[in-house]
Amino acid sequence: MRTICLYFEIHQIIHLKRYRFFEIGNDHYYYDDYANETGINDVAERSYIPALKALIEMVEKSEGAFKVALSISGVALEQLEIHAPAVIDLLHQLNDTGCCEFLAEPYSHGLSSLANEDCFREEVKRQAAKMKQVFGKAPKVFRNSSLIYSDEIGAVVAEMGFKGVLTEGAKHVLGWKSPHYLYHSNMNPNLKLLLRDFRLSDDISLRFSNSEWDEYPLFADTYMDKINALPPEEQLINIFMELSALGVAQPLSSNILEFMKALPECAKARGISFATPSEVIAKFKSVSSLDVPYPMSWTDEERDTSCWLGNAMQREAFNKLYSVAERVHLCDDRRIKQDWDYLQASNNFRFMTTKNSGVGLNRGIYESPYDAFTNYMNILADFMKRVDALYPVDVENEELNALLTTIHNQGEEIETLKKELAKAQAAQKKERKAAATPKAAPAKHSKPSVKKTDQ
Repeated sequence: MRTICLYFEIHQIIHLKRYRFFEIGNDHYYYDDYANETGINDVAERSYIPALKALIEMVEKSEGAFKVALSISGVALEQLEIHAPAVIDLLHQLNDTGCCEFLAEPYSHGLSSLANEDCFREEVKRQAAKMKQVFGKAPKVFRNSSLIYSDEIGAVVAEMGFKGVLTEGAKHVLGWKSPHYLYHSNMNPNLKLLLRDFRLSDDISLRFSNSEWDEYPLFADTYMDKINALPPEEQLINIFMELSALGVAQPLSSNILEFMKALPECAKARGISFATPSEVIAKFKSVSSLDVPYPMSWTDEERDTSCWLGNAMQREAFNKLYSVAERVHLCDDRRIKQDWDYLQASNNFRFMTTKNSGVGLNRGIYESPYDAFTNYMNILADFMKRVDALYPVDVENEELNALLTTIHNQGEEIETLKKELAKAQAAQKKERKAAATPKAAPAKHSKPSVKKTDQ
C-alpha cells in the first residue's frame, strides 16, 4: 500500500535587539522581549492553534488512520511554555491520540552539526530529554535543523542510537534515484533515511495560495491523484514542511486547513495510507545506501548550506561563535548557556545572506545583511568577553583539553555508577519482595496406620 509520511517542524525565532558597539561590556541582555512575545503569540493564533486543532480533527475523523510527525526545537518549546501554553495543551491532545510521533533535533535549531560534534551531541540529547519530559516519549528518529545531513552527521546520529533521519531528497544527491523509497546511511546501514519530496511538499507550503501558479487552485483529490499517478513501485511519499506554513505562509483565508482536512478521506479512497517515521522504518526495507559527502538541506534551490555560510560575513560570525564552544561546554553559568542556545540559532546567519533565493526573506530589524552582521558581532563580542572572564584566553589548549577529558571521564564514571546503583536497587527490591512473601507451611505427613494382625 502506498504510504504518506507527513511531518511538521515547529521552531520560533528569538529576536535580537539593536545592540550598539558602546554597549559591549555594559549590557549583557541581547533580546527584544516585546518582539519575541508578540511574534510567538501571532504565529500561535494564526497558525499553531488552528493547525493543531485541524490535525487532531483529522485523526479523530479518520479513526486513527491519519498519522503525523512533529519536531519542536528546545528553544521553541521554552517560548511556547512561557507565552503560548495553549499550544502545549493541543500538542498533548495530539500526543494522546497515539497517532503522532515526536522527533529529536538540536535544542537551539542551530548549525552545531557543521562545527562541533560535542556541542551537537549535547544539544540533541538535551532536546530529546526535554521531549520525553513533556510528552513522555523518547524520540527514536532524528531531524537536523533545516534537514541538514551528510555522511559524517549520519554516523554521529547513528552512534547516538537513532534508527532514522529525515532529510532532503536533493536532486544533486539523488541523481536518477527517486525520493520515494527508503534508503540507509552509507556509513551505518542501521540508520534509515527518509527523503523529502520537495515538489509535493512545496505545493502545499509555498505554492498553495499563489493564484499565478499553473495548478492553482489545488484541491485535495487532485493532490492525491498526483500521488496515485506515481509509478506503482514508488510506495513511500515523504511530505515535510514547517507547521507555520498552515496559516502564515499560506493564510487561513486560502482554505489551507480545509484542504488538509480533506486529505485523509481522499487518500483512503485511493488506497493510500499514512504512517509515522518509525512505522515507515518498520514497514519498508531500504533499497540502497545514499552517499552524501557534503551537507545538504531543504533550503533554497541549491539545497545546501550556502544560505547560512555562503559569504565571508557568515563564515566569520560562525567561526567566531564556535571558537568558544569548548569553554561554553565547560561552564555551568545558566545565563551563558541560554545565550549560547539563542546565538547558535540558524536564523542569525540566515539574516546575513547576500543570496537572491527567490523566496522573500524578512530580516526583521535589519536593513541589510551587513546590518545583521554588525549587530550580531557586537553581541557576540560581549558574549565572548563574558566567556573569557570565566575561562581566560590565556588558558592553554592542552590545559583546556585536560579539563574536557576530565569532565568526559567523570561523566562516563557517573553513568557507570548510575547503572550499578539501578542494578543494586533492583536486587534489593527483589530481596525485600521475597522476604515479605510468606513462606508456605510444610505439609504434614500422617503416619501410615499399621494394621494389627492376630498372632
